[in-house]
Amino acid sequence: MIDSAKAGEAELLVGGNSIGKTGCFIEPTVFVNPKPKAEILTDEVFGAVSVISTFDTEEEVIQKANDTEYGLMSGVFTRDITRALRFSFKLETGIVGVNWASFLNIQVPFGGVKASGLGREFEMGVLRSFTETKTILIK
Repeated sequence: MIDSAKAGEAELLVGGNSIGKTGCFIEPTVFVNPKPKAEILTDEVFGAVSVISTFDTEEEVIQKANDTEYGLMSGVFTRDITRALRFSFKLETGIVGVNWASFLNIQVPFGGVKASGLGREFEMGVLRSFTETKTILIK
């Protein structure tokens, strides 16, 4: 995915190189101006990779963001909380980060929609799906 983006699907701003000789680690990487169907834009990326694209209208960017089979997390960066909430409700993802893009916290459910999974992990309420409640009445 990184290689296809570097080969012309997007403009590499910084990073893009592997770190170390083993594993799948990459240095922090930023791509800009991706082509409309670039894999780096439409597929899930796990790692320190950001793809930045511009837009003219809110409708255009919502359509672009939702035009994928995945839906784990999206990010909205703005100073306007009303706009952030409007975007958040329209984005088809399980998690929306407003002015941040990464987190893991036991107090917050983690999970996606579409091909990014069903259900949630973390968060104490999730334990209910792994337990069976039993009522015992004694007189």
